[in-house]
Amino acid sequence: MVETAPRLPDGSPFPTLFYLTCPKAASAIGTLEASGLMREMTARLAEDPDLAAAYRTAHEDYVSRRDKAAAEDALEPLPRDMQTAGGMPDRVKCLHALVGHELAVPGINPFGREALDMLPEWWAEGPCCRD
Repeated sequence: MVETAPRLPDGSPFPTLFYLTCPKAASAIGTLEASGLMREMTARLAEDPDLAAAYRTAHEDYVSRRDKAAAEDALEPLPRDMQTAGGMPDRVKCLHALVGHELAVPGINPFGREALDMLPEWWAEGPCCRD
């Protein structure tokens, strides 16, 4: 997982802060996405106020960390009302971004955690990437 600056060199907004970089994990998460899981997760947001509140908290954490990254790089922060990665706070759009957030801040992103818990134990047989 890597953390990126919230703006490109030309100043264009780049709202995704955390990227999952392990090819094995990214492939496994892609399989989850292809299963329609994100639609189910988004539907649960409308049905479960506690889940929606936890996801909103994850969104607020993401914005705070994105603003901090901007300040550290002497960049103008992105607008506070700009959607964060993965569809937060209103929908589930990209599990890769949500998993990246959960890996960076364990326990913060409920859907990132769910996706991680659904992954096969691909790491049990050795490192993510081999030379």
